[in-house]
Amino acid sequence: MIEFEQVSKRYDSDHTALKQVNFHLGRGEMAFLTGHSGAGKSTLLKLIMLMERPTAGKVVIGGQLLNSMPRRQVPYIRRHIGVVFQNHQLLFDRSVFDNVAMPLEVVGVPARDIGRRVRAALDKVGLLSKEKMNPVQLSGGEQQRVGIARAVVNKPPVLLADEPTGNLDPKLSADIMHLFEQFSQVGVTVLIASHDTALISDMGRRTLTLDQGRLITGSGRANIPEEAALV
Repeated sequence: MIEFEQVSKRYDSDHTALKQVNFHLGRGEMAFLTGHSGAGKSTLLKLIMLMERPTAGKVVIGGQLLNSMPRRQVPYIRRHIGVVFQNHQLLFDRSVFDNVAMPLEVVGVPARDIGRRVRAALDKVGLLSKEKMNPVQLSGGEQQRVGIARAVVNKPPVLLADEPTGNLDPKLSADIMHLFEQFSQVGVTVLIASHDTALISDMGRRTLTLDQGRLITGSGRANIPEEAALV
């Protein structure tokens, strides 16, 4: 589902963020992306989200080559990639329901379907009873779960998470990881960027480790079923 082939990203002559990175994540695989600050994690995620383009190599998502993707097709690809941020990026002038509904409204989902899909996403993260509340009334862990519901309400085949447990205690972090595991079990490819080495070790999942822009662990492909294309 996510494939990097000899991918490099150079910002200028003095800074190469990624150097000949190779890996493949299949459908339903859950993996961690780790490394020191400045190792290239954010750049790698930005390449998947089409916020950046590689200087060399190939980035393929769901069978789609992103390198030469026309600008007009970028929003289409992004609809199939859910993103969870460390700081939630919720709107505090809107209810929990409205925050989760935003991706559906952007792509023109009929109003009669939005309610059903939003409530299904909130139920999945255990917040169905709080749909009318303002996010500011929720705990940090609950806000993060709202962010996860928003990221998956479109049922994307790929889910990225950038330090999703950075502000949470170990118990809440474990709860969030359990949610990600549930998504991978139904075929979603999950890639989580994290500095939390203890959490990563406890999860026992494949780990992609970057060091000075080079992938030093986790390259290649796991023994998993063939991926499905983006629909």
